[in-house]
Amino acid sequence: MSILLIVIHVVVCIALIMIVLLQTGKGADMGAAFGGGSSQTLFGSTGASTFLSKATTAAAIVFMLTSLTLAYMAGGKVTKSVVMDAQVPIEQQSQQSQAEGDATDADTKSESKSE
Repeated sequence: MSILLIVIHVVVCIALIMIVLLQTGKGADMGAAFGGGSSQTLFGSTGASTFLSKATTAAAIVFMLTSLTLAYMAGGKVTKSVVMDAQVPIEQQSQQSQAEGDATDADTKSESKSE
């Protein structure tokens, strides 16, 4: 299921990039007024804008839905941590035992001073 969703997501990403790159800018009509030649486009001067804008909207909606679905599917996985399986190194254990021994020595010294 997730493989199919990833394939759809990648195809929609590529389609969205192509659709956005095919669209003309808002200033392209100004160039046609001065003889820029953008009036000789394949779909005409205004014909492509409605089709491409609808295609952009549809691709964006599919992209958002696949993104949210993939994020939801990835977030539900509970994995065991590697840190929880690691044993405490022996050096740290000896340091802890020395610290505990020092603490008990300090307790015995304080008790002997108070007597």
